Amino acid sequence: MQLASINDIETRHRHIFLSPHYDDAVYACGGTLGVQVSSGLRPLVVTIFGGKPGNDLKLSPFAEQVHISNGAAIAEGPDALIETRRKEDAAALDYLQCDYLWLDYKDALYRGTPANNPYYTNRDALIGGEVHPGDQAIDQDLANTLLSLRQRLPDAVWYAPLGIGRHVDHQIVSSASDRLVQDGAKVYFYEDFPYVTLQGAREARLKELGNAFEPTLVEISELLSARQEAAEMYGSQIVANFGNREALLKAIDSYSQSIRPVETIRLERYWLAR
Repeated sequence: MQLASINDIETRHRHIFLSPHYDDAVYACGGTLGVQVSSGLRPLVVTIFGGKPGNDLKLSPFAEQVHISNGAAIAEGPDALIETRRKEDAAALDYLQCDYLWLDYKDALYRGTPANNPYYTNRDALIGGEVHPGDQAIDQDLANTLLSLRQRLPDAVWYAPLGIGRHVDHQIVSSASDRLVQDGAKVYFYEDFPYVTLQGAREARLKELGNAFEPTLVEISELLSARQEAAEMYGSQIVANFGNREALLKAIDSYSQSIRPVETIRLERYWLAR
């Protein structure tokens, strides 16, 4: 079920997953979401950077490139891709029987003045670069929003991206979520997928954060297919991120097995701050 605003989040939402973009929580935590639902829980997925840029926005060349790689027609305007991604997200989360909320922060592609002064001008700046100083206000505002929500829901358990791969939007959500940790909340940091499949990416991020985390595992063996099927519903992202559907399914299966290399076991791993 889609929620209309932060005010619709209730005490029954005891497990809150923070997803930078429309696909991130399902890609990384789809099995855990399924496990929780099968146990009678109603997890909530909050997509942070879910805002529409507005069709009057002139995209940067890099943003146009990303739109085209996602199968969007530039002539339809920037909002068309967001509408597509929202339909995909709704389908995936309805399939998993989760509640979901889309916040209005704009994706990194649309920040700055994209036509002549975009904050992120290429893939290296977007993924692996530093957060632009102009985005610090988002970090602080998001942290304040999360802390205010925690006051209403002090017993909620949170799930946030660790920031593996260092996508700037993931870094912002990870940083804001650290304020929850400092406030005493239980926050499980999930392994950003598919970035975690890159050689050394997880170790590099943990080292950057001071190795101040302990791993915890969730077995998803019986829910693996549900995670895969939900991930497939983000059709606009498959080619750009995986090449084809078969590669997507294989990547999810292979990584979830690699956490503990036993043929019949599939896992998702989270990191809890010490």
